[in-house]
Amino acid sequence: MIRKIITIDEEKCNGCGLCAAACHEGAIEMVNGKAKLTREDYCDGLGDCLPACPTGAIRFETREAPAYNEAAVAAAKAAAGQPVRQPLPCGCPGSQSRRLHREGGCHGEGHGHGNGGCHGEGHGHGNGGCCSHGKAESRLSQWPVQIKLMPVNAPYLNGADLLIAADCTPFAFADFHERFIKGRITLIGCPKLDAVDYSEKLEAMFAANDIRSITVVRMEVPCCGGLTAAVQRAVERSGRPIPVEVVTVSTEGTIL
Repeated sequence: MIRKIITIDEEKCNGCGLCAAACHEGAIEMVNGKAKLTREDYCDGLGDCLPACPTGAIRFETREAPAYNEAAVAAAKAAAGQPVRQPLPCGCPGSQSRRLHREGGCHGEGHGHGNGGCHGEGHGHGNGGCCSHGKAESRLSQWPVQIKLMPVNAPYLNGADLLIAADCTPFAFADFHERFIKGRITLIGCPKLDAVDYSEKLEAMFAANDIRSITVVRMEVPCCGGLTAAVQRAVERSGRPIPVEVVTVSTEGTIL
């Protein structure tokens, strides 16, 4: 079959072995001081080995290769006494759906009070959910966040207020967690960089769940209009009367 798989440049490989240690599947071994992809059917194509390589000797390529054999990997791990990861429907550990539980505020020493449930040192007052000496807290309540990875029937979607945001917006708007993520289920994406029509996935998501509201946060740049359009099409096609609010953030980090 034609699929994505790693390739190792032997000339760049310095024999450190970090890629072999990072490969959870056991597809890479050290042979004569060099890293080798010895079992192509063990390579899942997810690339945990790529960031481990200090010389950039590993990259992806798309070519003819045997299919990833998850059963063989599990059997080899069991024989070696290693823990076997439970398979996921998507095949990607990073997209396993789960709810994140927050304590409801961050706490430091002293008796200071900030906005948003945070306590820091002394008596100073901070903005955006944290005192001037306190520790900011993530408001993300679920995983995953990428639209492409979000399961259509994730249990936390039913009855949720959704935030659908362009992936540049959290970097442009400083108080993004407190202003937008808090109290919402978060989905992010980039209509320009992702070669996919979000409206199909979102339509299925809206039709399958009782979504209470949708807040779209986009940048002022024209390409972000695709995100708004995809949400509007999905709502219309789903047949659900979901209220939609669109918020536009400038490249200077202000709400327009």
